[in-house]
Amino acid sequence: MSHIATGDGGPPPVTVLLVEDDEVIRRSVAMALERHGYRVSTAGDGLTGLELFRAGGHDLLLLDVMLPGLDGIGLCRRIRETSMDPILMMSARGDDLDVISGLEAGADDYVVKPVDTAVLVARIRSLLRRATYPPATSSRATYSPAIYSPAIYSPAGASADPAAPAAAGSAGPQPGPRHHHGARLRFGDLAIDTGGLEVFLAGEPIALAPTELRLLLEFAAHPGIVLDRETLLRDVWDYDWDGDTRVVDLCVQRLRKKIGAGRIETVRGFGYKLRR
Repeated sequence: MSHIATGDGGPPPVTVLLVEDDEVIRRSVAMALERHGYRVSTAGDGLTGLELFRAGGHDLLLLDVMLPGLDGIGLCRRIRETSMDPILMMSARGDDLDVISGLEAGADDYVVKPVDTAVLVARIRSLLRRATYPPATSSRATYSPAIYSPAIYSPAGASADPAAPAAAGSAGPQPGPRHHHGARLRFGDLAIDTGGLEVFLAGEPIALAPTELRLLLEFAAHPGIVLDRETLLRDVWDYDWDGDTRVVDLCVQRLRKKIGAGRIETVRGFGYKLRR
């Protein structure tokens, strides 16, 4: 089922795929998003949601955790096999287990039901601002995480790999995702290629979700400096309002599992810092 938002010309509305098994919630959320100018496609179970996703044409996915057939966590994992489109999970309980499972499956953020419309719209706008899409000629499945200027990511405390390519100007518009040349920063056996947006631990590549990569790049830009949760919410999640800081803590936990538990230090009462 598709709900179409009307408008008076201008750019096409953002399309959201909403997968929610509760018909009342599904209809109310769809109508709320339509009032804010979004186009909404809906599905009542995970398998139907997967079919609609594969049909294409969506800018963001809003998935309930508890779904019949294929649950929201499984659906998120299936989507992440081919796409980096923004995913926002909905949890009825807001338990850490639900949140952690959703984020580990590849979701970018979450909201707790019953959903406050203002919060939901703010989260959606934030996710869309963070997403950097390639030119329209390339596949949506080649979505690239947020791109960072190499001039920003030359922090003191990190050693630059001399084998990394030097910065060069662009020869003009190129198809596919945009990448910037940049240094390869080293923090012990952790290497971060800021141009290719790749991370290596002891020479082996590490697969990071887009939000995990943004978080690591933010830490790498300020090695040894304590970053509080509110700052990380603003600079990594692009929240211009008070969000739930648990998402920061959970993302830090996931990142630690991948790059080493002792790499990111907790400074109690203040926040986190990347050890030099």
